[in-house]
Amino acid sequence: MVSAFENAKKQIDNVVTLLRSDYPDKKAFQKAIASLKQPKKLLKKRLNVKLDSGKTKSFVAFRSQHNDARGPYKGGIRFHPEVSEDEVKALSVWMTIKNAVVGVPYGGGKGGVIVDPKALSKTELERLSKKYSEFIAPFIGPWIDVPAPDVNTNSQIMAWMLEAYEAKVGHHAPATYTGKPIELGGSLGRTEATGQGGVFVLQAYSKVKRLNPRRTKIAVQGFGNAGFWFSFLAACAGYEIVAVSDSSGGVYFPRGYTSKRLQKLAEDKRSLGSLKKVSTSDKKLKFITNEELLSLDVDVLVPAALENAIVKDNASKVRARAIVELANGPTTPEAEEILLKKKVDVVPDVLCNAGGVTVSYFEWVQNLHGYRWTKSKVNEELKSVMVQAFDEVYEEKRNKKISYRQAAYVLAVRRVVDAMLLRGEL
Repeated sequence: MVSAFENAKKQIDNVVTLLRSDYPDKKAFQKAIASLKQPKKLLKKRLNVKLDSGKTKSFVAFRSQHNDARGPYKGGIRFHPEVSEDEVKALSVWMTIKNAVVGVPYGGGKGGVIVDPKALSKTELERLSKKYSEFIAPFIGPWIDVPAPDVNTNSQIMAWMLEAYEAKVGHHAPATYTGKPIELGGSLGRTEATGQGGVFVLQAYSKVKRLNPRRTKIAVQGFGNAGFWFSFLAACAGYEIVAVSDSSGGVYFPRGYTSKRLQKLAEDKRSLGSLKKVSTSDKKLKFITNEELLSLDVDVLVPAALENAIVKDNASKVRARAIVELANGPTTPEAEEILLKKKVDVVPDVLCNAGGVTVSYFEWVQNLHGYRWTKSKVNEELKSVMVQAFDEVYEEKRNKKISYRQAAYVLAVRRVVDAMLLRGEL
């Protein structure tokens, strides 16, 4: 099985030689790199939750706090059957890198619970959410660690977690959690932020590569929040979304989906794979597997589901000219080597999906100030951050003649190491 945490460490190692000459004190630099390859703190506990039946069930929960040299730990909480210690450690590393790439003043953290939330009732989910918040309460806060939603968690779950945290500390502290409902201090534009940020990066990439959106075919693997909003907003911007998929399978439409049609797909409560059981008069609509989607002849492939979607065994089948990573860690280092040899641009997750944490940062700022921004201001500020981050990564890539991922990591690792040195941590 591919270890996400080992992949995260390899990605750091991959830029060490590019940075070493910048630091006269080699010993301190190596200490910093070693520190970046382990979380500062890993929290782990079994949570005992009362079920509606009256029985008690235990769930294993984690919180990885990776690095806080640039600011409070920041990262989401996911509820998924495949959550593991390895995964949350990797994701916390990527959050540190991601926040440094886009320049928001946070470190990296990540949390999760091993659970299938679909198997729980609403009241059971609320109890689990509050129990998790009580578990991490002594280790979080607006200036310590700021959690947010991730896979299978949402604004309602953040509301429950905030309530449990505030009950523990005895006062209001809305800036402790981001991704909250608007009524509890959430930010306008947060729901679509990851997808919107990805589209801003796609547009910046299109500009340097001189791509015409109307002639740019895109396939999106993953039709959750990030994948849907990316697809919808890219279609609104004129790009051709020719395929989308979820865990059950996908649909391929060579003529391209309109934003309205994508919205209709998202509103349909059935899985995309189950749609083939419904008769359709559109003979050009083709049902495909996730593996088939990865090998479509498109201009841009967007993995927007879970990590390790593109691995050594399927990388050679990828026919896209560019990959825009919307998921966390969707491409393994071995797969990326194959893709780069094929001259495929891989625009990394730590840049492409940073829209979510950027708007979470905006939410945190609004909570600390007690002031709400308009949606247009949120999107204007998000575009500014994402485009500037892409331009900086592209400049580093061009100057050093390295990959987009290496360029992003050079910028990020340098910023984190510099912060650690300035603090005298090493």
